Amino acid sequence: MPNVAFAHCAEEVRGHDPDRFFASLFAPAGKRPYLHALYAFNLEIARVREVVSDPMPGEVRLQWWRDELAGQARGDAEGHPVAAALRETVARFRLPVEALVALIDARSFDLYEDPMPSLGDLEGYCGETASALFRLASLILADGGEAGPADAAGHAGVAYGITMLLRAFPRHAARGQLYLPADVLARHGLSRMEALARDEAARLAPVLAEMRALAEDHRRKALAFIAEVPGAVRPAFLPLAVVAPYLARMERPYDPFRDLVEVPQWRRQWALWRLARRLG
Repeated sequence: MPNVAFAHCAEEVRGHDPDRFFASLFAPAGKRPYLHALYAFNLEIARVREVVSDPMPGEVRLQWWRDELAGQARGDAEGHPVAAALRETVARFRLPVEALVALIDARSFDLYEDPMPSLGDLEGYCGETASALFRLASLILADGGEAGPADAAGHAGVAYGITMLLRAFPRHAARGQLYLPADVLARHGLSRMEALARDEAARLAPVLAEMRALAEDHRRKALAFIAEVPGAVRPAFLPLAVVAPYLARMERPYDPFRDLVEVPQWRRQWALWRLARRLG
């Protein structure tokens, strides 16, 4: 089962999270299956909202994963390839289970249309999701040992998380979901309902610009901290490479309600390669 489970994880990540998959190729071959297990787990949690019709089934799915991490899952836990691979990964690298549970808890926000109350709440959400992935990947590459300053993962995750939320704005807005913080909207004179109205796109532009600037600020801070990370751990941070090209694309005119911002895969892979060279 383990080899089959890890192969399944690799295919899932290759097909649904290609940036992290290509980034993993810069890690030692022996560590890649464990990175794939971590990233496949993230995919399982992140897409719960996409596969349920209302919050309750989603909460049930998330609870199943909490139970699995606690060793209490029922049903097909033993036959679930991602769960099997993650279980071995956690044990081998002594990954903190509480960080994985916190990621699940944070993702429960995705199941609802509740407003994001503040910028601090948004940064906390990104911290428990994207930052946690950077940190856990770092621990895998550090063999569960010293992985460098946690601030590297903290800033990288906020930069990555905000950028991907901005990119996904059309999909979220279509279902009445808004990750833009209420306090930022209020500072620009917008209510939640106005921010979701297509005819208010012009008034929304400075809000989106402020969020892009925030993501860029965190990206720069992350790179400064990554310089203090052990060399063997740095491939864990390569997914950060796609933030700059996505932010640059969003600086050009686009309709935030209709256009899912795209950067060609070859350009993203080029950015990954360049950051890998920069980090040495």
